[in-house]
Amino acid sequence: MESFKFIIFAITAIGLSMFLASCDGSSAQVNVNVNNEAKPNVEVTTTQAVVRQIPTYFEATGNLASDAQTDVAPSVGGKIVEVNFDVGSYVNKGDVLIRLDGRDAQIRLEQAQAQVEQQRRAVQQAEAAVEQAIAALRQTQVRLGIGDGETFNINDFSQVKSIRAQLDLAEKELARTTRLLETGDVSRAIYDQRKSQRDALLGQMDEARSNAAVAIKAIDTSRAAVNTARTNVSQARAAVATAETQVDQARKAINDTIVYAPISGYIAERNSDLGEYITPNTPNSKVATIVRTAVLRLRIDVPEQSIGKVSVGQGISAQVSAYPDRNFAGTIVRILPSLNTTSRTLTVEAEVENSGGLLKPGQFATVRITQSNPAPAVMVPTSAVRTEGEINKVFVVKDGVANERLVQLGFLENDMIEVKQGVQENETVATSNLDKLGDGVIVRQ
Repeated sequence: MESFKFIIFAITAIGLSMFLASCDGSSAQVNVNVNNEAKPNVEVTTTQAVVRQIPTYFEATGNLASDAQTDVAPSVGGKIVEVNFDVGSYVNKGDVLIRLDGRDAQIRLEQAQAQVEQQRRAVQQAEAAVEQAIAALRQTQVRLGIGDGETFNINDFSQVKSIRAQLDLAEKELARTTRLLETGDVSRAIYDQRKSQRDALLGQMDEARSNAAVAIKAIDTSRAAVNTARTNVSQARAAVATAETQVDQARKAINDTIVYAPISGYIAERNSDLGEYITPNTPNSKVATIVRTAVLRLRIDVPEQSIGKVSVGQGISAQVSAYPDRNFAGTIVRILPSLNTTSRTLTVEAEVENSGGLLKPGQFATVRITQSNPAPAVMVPTSAVRTEGEINKVFVVKDGVANERLVQLGFLENDMIEVKQGVQENETVATSNLDKLGDGVIVRQ
């Protein structure tokens, strides 16, 4: 009986053991299923990290500034009647920014133009007077038988010459008659006749000389009239030139009522309103400030120990916090001659293309200045990097499992980025579905 009880107890114990084992197996299977559900398979694309030769560089900091900035102010005073811009608007060189009331300037222009016409008529009258004076001079010259520039001699006057010949003959006749009278060969009456003839010719000579003097005076008067008329023409022409200058000034005054944009760029400041009266004689009379941003100047502070690594023509790459995933290329164009004695840095200027307008003057930039000797670097696609705040991760795939790596990034070239630390050459990295990956997640490729 005792043996029977023992057998029953043994059978019961064995059955209980088998039940408990069965329960343990079910629990283990449940745990496996839970683990598989916690780490599901994720389908990813992959690529291998490669080594490329990339430019070497050293880093510095800098600030962006506009390539050109100008304050726009009018050159004349007046009331603003038109404003064609506002803060932030883009203007092209030559665009009309403001217009001033130009009615006063228009009146002055019309007055100056009328004065020009009046002086031109005076020139015409003076020129006509010159022609008349020259004609009178020609007539006198023809009458006296002299040409331009010739000196008139009173003895060459035709009347004087004729009477001179008659007088010479009368003098000779009188002298011969006087001798004959002394010898008694002629009568006293004949002598008196010869003497009367000679005296009459002397009177005629005086009259002829007087006429010649009058003719000479007429010549001088005509020549003086010509010179006076020519002087009047010169003065009238000078008056026309003065009046035309006043017209040009009046036109400039009208043009100055229109203020044009001297450069292309963005309006950074507006200091004018419709109806406001402005004058260039008051301090700070500018109406606007324009900044040119198509090309920006990047002022870089190079530490003293690195000044031997920079030169004009070097390429640079700039990053700003607003666009952390973008690099902006530029070229060093200027190097200041001396260091800042306080910060012990050398300021160099680079020009950065900004045709898209993404960069703004005043932004702070981290700058990489490219060196001449390239160096090998491990590169992965940018799609292989997951950024969480300031942490960058890459998932290395090995034996079908994703391994999370914290990485330090470096040089960016197109769609490839340098991994300074965390990934080795030829390691396989995931490039898709990174948001579904974690350390230890099973993946399929």
